[in-house]
Amino acid sequence: MKRLLEILRRNDYVIVFLLLIAISVLMITQQTYYQQSRIVSWGNVLAGNVFKITSGVTQYFGLRHENKVLAEENAMLRRHIAESYISYDNAVFQCNDTIYKQNYSYITATVIKSSWDNPANYIMINKGSRHGVAPDMAVISPQGIVGVVANVSKNFATVMTVLHPDSRNSVKVMRTGINGTLSWEGGNYRYATVNDIPTTHRLSKGDTIITSGQDPAFPKGIMAGFVEEAKPIPGSGFYTISMRLSTEFNHLQNVYVIHNKFAIEQDSLMAATQ
Repeated sequence: MKRLLEILRRNDYVIVFLLLIAISVLMITQQTYYQQSRIVSWGNVLAGNVFKITSGVTQYFGLRHENKVLAEENAMLRRHIAESYISYDNAVFQCNDTIYKQNYSYITATVIKSSWDNPANYIMINKGSRHGVAPDMAVISPQGIVGVVANVSKNFATVMTVLHPDSRNSVKVMRTGINGTLSWEGGNYRYATVNDIPTTHRLSKGDTIITSGQDPAFPKGIMAGFVEEAKPIPGSGFYTISMRLSTEFNHLQNVYVIHNKFAIEQDSLMAATQ
């Protein structure tokens, strides 16, 4: 209380001045309708601008939450697309009165560390084993293919991206349906290479490259990129394709970790067969 009285004493002239202004404005607005309407209008404009600024600041700081909500929503939608299900014959298997059984589930994650211009590139995400993430799970972004989980701790995981010389992924040209192999030979992080596409199938710049579905980690039809240039390899009967990656690795923020629920069964069957 003593400090409050001291502040009032130091600023008594300012306080009296503000009070006189307030009284003057009040008297003017009560005396004439025109002045009253003008002041009220000015007050509305001022209040509107204040609310607009406040709303903008609130929306800006709410973007992280909105992005998280959208990512969760996208994961839910992806769980319902056709590529996430495999079909069973009614005569052989039926589960919960449906002929479909879900094959893939999606775990949303945020990139907390990344590289894209090194000879071998990785990203780190904020989800780990306690969230259901395990090695060899595929990782994609809203734009397309990202890579495969390399190592996992309780709360984090590292992902070997397609921008790594050891990365190999099965892809295909969407227009022709012909399968090839996606790899990265270093250099520009915006481009990768697709091999094993025969020259008997004509390619055009801009042709879409997607995942083939032959790699158990990735569902069929995930965007990989677009044909930039296709050069025939002399005497081989195959192209070397320069592909522009659909994922912008220098702006990677939200990703999805894909869990193939039948991966162990599929791998065991292939191992037994081989």
